[in-house]
Amino acid sequence: MKFWFVIVFVSFSFILNAQEVNFNGNTYTVKGKSILKDGADVTSTLSVEEQQRIMIAFDKKIAQVKQSAKKLKKAEKSQKTAENKQKKAEKALKQKQKAQSNFDKSSKKHRQSIEKYERLKKKGKLSPENEAMWLKKIERFKEAHKKSEKKLKRV
Repeated sequence: MKFWFVIVFVSFSFILNAQEVNFNGNTYTVKGKSILKDGADVTSTLSVEEQQRIMIAFDKKIAQVKQSAKKLKKAEKSQKTAENKQKKAEKALKQKQKAQSNFDKSSKKHRQSIEKYERLKKKGKLSPENEAMWLKKIERFKEAHKKSEKKLKRV
């Protein structure tokens, strides 16, 4: 929003200044078809050739202002494009980091559940019901690990 305000302000000030034209060492102000010098209308005192030259100089100055405004718009557009690319890159990086984190967590849980199951089995503290429960739990962690691995490869 601030950027637009600055652009409008700069363009407006260019347009106001564009009305003044330097010609033969004198500063003339062009308002419509009339030419002013120090606030007084001097259109009738100037020759037709001088009037045309002043108008040509005025048109050139207006063209320069329009060209600079176009350049400013183009620069703004390229800046916006660069910002969008940066946002997309940051978003992709964040997704990749999250996928990596989820993969690490799932592999850790899967490994820990297998280790705990083996430890309990070795001590003989597993009943047939508990053993089935642990095997289901290990299978769930294995599926979650595979799913997170696929997602990590996709991202």
